[in-house]
Amino acid sequence: MAQRGQDRRAEETEEQRNSRLSDMAQRGQERRAEEQRNRRLAVMGQRSQQRRAEETEEQRNSRLAIMAQRGQERRAEGKDEQRNSRLSDMLQHARERRLNVIEGQNHHQIQTFYAARTVLN
Repeated sequence: MAQRGQDRRAEETEEQRNSRLSDMAQRGQERRAEEQRNRRLAVMGQRSQQRRAEETEEQRNSRLAIMAQRGQERRAEGKDEQRNSRLSDMLQHARERRLNVIEGQNHHQIQTFYAARTVLN
């Protein structure tokens, strides 16, 4: 099995070898970046736990009240967005209905014109 790998590598061109080595280097770099990111997140989590362990009951209540307030604000924004979306849909439907009425009137006028022309001829 190891022999086959060696044979394959002996047959590869320099361009293929460079591409393979570049891919390996890229994967290594991505893995190191991911490990560094995970270490940073772990440190942040530890610091957060430490702060919470040290905070007083009053500080905890204040933090929770702020979180609740933000949640309410987000929900209110969502309701506004839903309302605006519904109003926009209603406006679009009204425009489409008006267009349909106008198209119907135009169609009727054209039919009337051709009917009158046929009668006169």
